[in-house]
Amino acid sequence: MNNFFMFLMFAGTFFTAVSQVLLKRSAQKTYRHPIYEYLNWRVMLAYAIFFGVLLVNTYAFTGVDMKYGTVIDAFSYVFVMILSYVILKEKFSKGRVIGNLIIITGIMIYTL
Repeated sequence: MNNFFMFLMFAGTFFTAVSQVLLKRSAQKTYRHPIYEYLNWRVMLAYAIFFGVLLVNTYAFTGVDMKYGTVIDAFSYVFVMILSYVILKEKFSKGRVIGNLIIITGIMIYTL
């Protein structure tokens, strides 16, 4: 297993979380016409990032075992929680923290 491919997968997971935050920011705005809810720069950029991550992950899976790829993708929940706190100024709820701790615990157990 190559560290470069692992890095690509982690980067893809991080950028997936960034695109989800972009979509959330776009959803918080009011638009003068419903079509602009989908045709604005945030949504277009978020879906372009999703597409780019899809291509990068397809390539990265050539050097990473499938069982580790799904574990790495689970980190997107952790990244989304952190980015939501930093960028969107959302508070950590008890349920969200517990859920992320369960995810991290599962990742640690699975990789041991």
